[in-house]
Amino acid sequence: MAQSFSTTLPKPTSSSSPACTLLFIFTLCILTLYTLHHHHNPHPPPPQSTTNPPSVSTFISSASNYTISTYLRHLTLHPHIAGTPPSSAAAAYVTSHFQSFNIPTHVTNFSVLLSYPVSSSLTAHFSNSSTVSLTLTEPGFGSDSEVVRPYHAYSPSGTAYGKAVYVSHGREEDYRALAAAGVNVNGCIAVVKRGGGMSRNAVVVKAAERGVTAVVMFTDGNGNGVERGTVLDGVGDPLTPGWGASGGGGGDVERLRVEDSEVSGRFPVVPSLPVSAETAAVILGSLGGPRVAHIWKNGEVDQVRKFDRVGPGPTFLNFTYEGENKVGVIQNVFGVIKGSEEPDRFVVLGNHRDAWTYGAVDPNSGTAALIDIARRYSLMMRLGWNPRRTIYLCSWDAEEFGMIGSTEWVEQNLVNLGSKAVTYINVDCAVQGPGFFAAATPQLDDILVEVTKKVTDPDSSGSTLFDKWRTNNEGYPLIERLSDVFSDFSPFLHHAGVPSVDLYYGKAFPVYHTAFDSYDWIVKHGDPLFHRHVAVAGVWGLLALHLADDPILPFNYLSYAAQLQNHTQSLYKLIKGDVSLHPITSAIEELADVAKQVEDEIKKIKDEEAEGRVSDLKRRVLNDRLMFAERGFLDSDGIRGRQWFKHLVYGPASEGKLGFFPGVADAIYESKRQSVIQHEIWRVGRAIQRAASALKGELT
Repeated sequence: MAQSFSTTLPKPTSSSSPACTLLFIFTLCILTLYTLHHHHNPHPPPPQSTTNPPSVSTFISSASNYTISTYLRHLTLHPHIAGTPPSSAAAAYVTSHFQSFNIPTHVTNFSVLLSYPVSSSLTAHFSNSSTVSLTLTEPGFGSDSEVVRPYHAYSPSGTAYGKAVYVSHGREEDYRALAAAGVNVNGCIAVVKRGGGMSRNAVVVKAAERGVTAVVMFTDGNGNGVERGTVLDGVGDPLTPGWGASGGGGGDVERLRVEDSEVSGRFPVVPSLPVSAETAAVILGSLGGPRVAHIWKNGEVDQVRKFDRVGPGPTFLNFTYEGENKVGVIQNVFGVIKGSEEPDRFVVLGNHRDAWTYGAVDPNSGTAALIDIARRYSLMMRLGWNPRRTIYLCSWDAEEFGMIGSTEWVEQNLVNLGSKAVTYINVDCAVQGPGFFAAATPQLDDILVEVTKKVTDPDSSGSTLFDKWRTNNEGYPLIERLSDVFSDFSPFLHHAGVPSVDLYYGKAFPVYHTAFDSYDWIVKHGDPLFHRHVAVAGVWGLLALHLADDPILPFNYLSYAAQLQNHTQSLYKLIKGDVSLHPITSAIEELADVAKQVEDEIKKIKDEEAEGRVSDLKRRVLNDRLMFAERGFLDSDGIRGRQWFKHLVYGPASEGKLGFFPGVADAIYESKRQSVIQHEIWRVGRAIQRAASALKGELT
C-alpha cells in the first residue's frame, strides 16, 4: 500500500461559531505547514558547508518526495508508447508543469519511423503429439488491454516452423560450444536468454548468420513478465541517418526509403519475439539432445535448473509475427532557463518520457524527478537566482525505439552543441531499487563525488549519499564509464563529444519493459517513500547547479589521464606479438602534463579571483578549453563499421568486450591482424593528442 501523504482533519459543524471557524482555519494552517515540513522533507538535510551558496541551500531544502510521487502517479495512469495519443498527453503534462513554473518551454516535433505489432503467435508441438498455444502476454493484460502486446520493434514480419534449440545468450562463443557438441542450429528456432553483453539486435543478427529462422527471447528472473524492446541496430531515426528528422507533419527533410540498404541494413533479416521466462521454461523443459552442463561447463547459463538439455527438438515451434513500420510524430519537450552571464553555454539535463507500458521505473521515475528539479529551480528564480550559464531541461521521446528523440535533436543541433554544450546529465530509470550508481566521463568524477556529500542517503539516517556509496565500493565510490549504448547520453557523448553523466538507483529490476512496471510496483518494492527519488533528483540538480554556476568549470583532466592509464594497463594484457602501445602511452603522458598545467592555472585564477583581479575573458578562455577537450576524442571517420559513433575512447565495441577503446577492441577480437590493431592504436593515440592540444589551447 502507498503511504498517505495527507493529514486527516476534523470538519467544522454547521453550528460552529465564527470564533470556532477562525480557530479551525488557524489549526488547518498550522497542520498544513506541519505536514509540508514533515512529509515533504522526511530526512533533515545533511550539515551544510558555510561555503554553499544560497542557491544550493535552497535547492536542498526544497526537496519533496510528495510532489515527485504525485508527478509519477499522473504520468503512469496509462501506457504511453511513443507516437500514440497517450504519449502526446504525457508530453502535454510535462509541458504544462514547466510552464506553470514560469520556465520558458517549447516542443520540437520530429517525424520518424516507428514500429508496432499487428499480430503474433507461438505454438509448441511436443514429441507426444500434443500441441500447446504458448502464452505471449502477461496475465491480466490480454488482447483488450491498453498495454501493447509484447513485441520487438523493427522485427521483420514472418513465419517459421522448426525445431527449438537453446543457444544461451546467442554469443559467438555459445554457437562455437554448441557446434563442438554436435548441435546443428541451421533451420531451427532459437530460444535465447537475454544477457551476456548482447543487444537484442546482435542476438538476432548472429542467429540469422547461423541459419536460425526465428528467435524467441526471454529474460531470466522476470517470472511471467515479458520484456519488450527494440531490435534496431544503432540509434536514431532509420530514415534520416546522420541528420535531424525535423518537421512534425512530414516537413521539408530528406528521408531515405525503407528498402534502401542504409535503412534495411539496420533491421534484422529474421523475425523475433519476446516471451516470459515461464513460457520459455515450457519449451526448454521439453528439449532433448546434449546436456547443458556438458556444453557450458562454468554453469553460467544453468543458474535456474528448469531444464537440462539444449535440443534441437524434439519439440517443434510454429512461429508467426506481423508488424507495421510507419512514420509517426514524436515530441521533445524543453524547458530553458537562460544564463545571465554566459547564455551561449548550455548545461543539458535529459530524461526520456516514452515507455513500453506504464513506465513507472523506466523512465518516468526520472521524468518525475526532472519535473521536481524544474519546480525547485523555479522557486530559486522567484528568490532572485539566475544561472550563470543556460540550463536546458529536456524530456525526450522515442528513446525506447533506439534513442530516437535525443539523437534527432543532437543531429539537428550538432554545430551549436559542439560549440556551446558544457555537459549532458542523463537520468533514465531514476530508481530501480537499492544502491546508488553513476557513470561519467572521467573529468566529472571529482564534482560528482563532491555533490554526493551534500545529499542525504535515503537508506541510512544521518549519513550522506557519499558515505554509503563509498562503503559499498571498498572505500571509494565506483564510477562506471559510458561505452555501452543504453540511454540518451549516447548521441551527446558518442557523436557530439559532450562530457556526460548517467545517474540511477538500483542495478536492475524484475519488471523491466513489462506490463508490471507500474506505480504500484514502485510503492511496494522500488521506493515506497520516494526517498531514493529525492536523492537522485538532489544529485542531478546539484550537479547542474555547479556546472551552470561555478565561475570555472569543475573539470579535472588529471582524473581523465589517470583513467586512460588504467585502460592502457588493461589493454596490455590483451596485446600480443609486435603491436606497440607507445602511441597511446606517450599521448597520455602529454595529456597528463597539460592537465597539470591547467590545474596550476586554475589555482592561480582562483587566487586572483579572491583578490578581485581576474577578468571574465580569462575565465572564459580557460572554460572553453576545459569544455572542448572532450571533443578531441572524436574522430571524423568514427568506429570502423559504425561510423556514426565518433568517440574513440568510449563507444560501443561489437560485443562489448573491453569497455573502452572500441576500435582497438574490435580489431583484437574480430580482425586479429597486427597491422589493423596497430592502426587503431595510432588512431586512439592521435585522439588523445587532440584532446591534450584542445586543453592546452595553443597551436603547435
